[in-house]
Amino acid sequence: MSHDLAGSPECSRTDAVALRIAVPGAGDVSALLERPARARACVVLAHGAGAGMTHSFMTAFAAGLGERGLACLRYQFPFMEHGSRRPDTPAVAQATVRAAVDAAAAAVPGLRLVAGGKSFGGRMTSQAEAAAPLPGVAGLLFVGFPLHPAGRSAVSRADHLQQVALPMLFLQGTRDGLADLALISGVAGALGPRAALATFDDADHAFHVRARSGRTDAGTLAAMLDAAAEWIDGLDDRH
Repeated sequence: MSHDLAGSPECSRTDAVALRIAVPGAGDVSALLERPARARACVVLAHGAGAGMTHSFMTAFAAGLGERGLACLRYQFPFMEHGSRRPDTPAVAQATVRAAVDAAAAAVPGLRLVAGGKSFGGRMTSQAEAAAPLPGVAGLLFVGFPLHPAGRSAVSRADHLQQVALPMLFLQGTRDGLADLALISGVAGALGPRAALATFDDADHAFHVRARSGRTDAGTLAAMLDAAAEWIDGLDDRH
């Protein structure tokens, strides 16, 4: 498996280093690595089903991690790389997650790795971990776990999480149409001390808040990033 870095893995808080990651059976995909000078860990971050790694939310999330001393490697799934609207099969998506984790380990040796992503990307990461542990990964980060389709409350998409032994953090909006608050709270509770749930008032699945809530998207994102950074720093206490 090749990891062709287009530059040094050492980069500033604002510069992104381009990578190409080979996914077995699916060709190469693009990735961006952002690493602050004294990074404490690296988040391997997958995008959702509707937008790629350069979407404004993904860009802002990666930048916010950097401001908090955390590196971020975000990457494309093959379907997004090739301009398809149909998400990859779970097998291809999980192979991409594994390739991205391998690429991060090669690019930032010695840093703790946390893997996860936005919506679909987080769920594919947890499915990969449930199938076989991701080497070197210390925890899973879900940015809006898609528990069920809109309007169809169910929890079966979380069944595989019982096979995940790693610590998990769920960042969830209280208005998320793909994760009823009571249901996602129940899922996290059933996972016991492995799981932590941080909720954000009035945020929907895209983490937008309504003006009448008195909150802002920027403030919500900052709170999410603070929660993620605190949880990542606390992983030392869990291992």
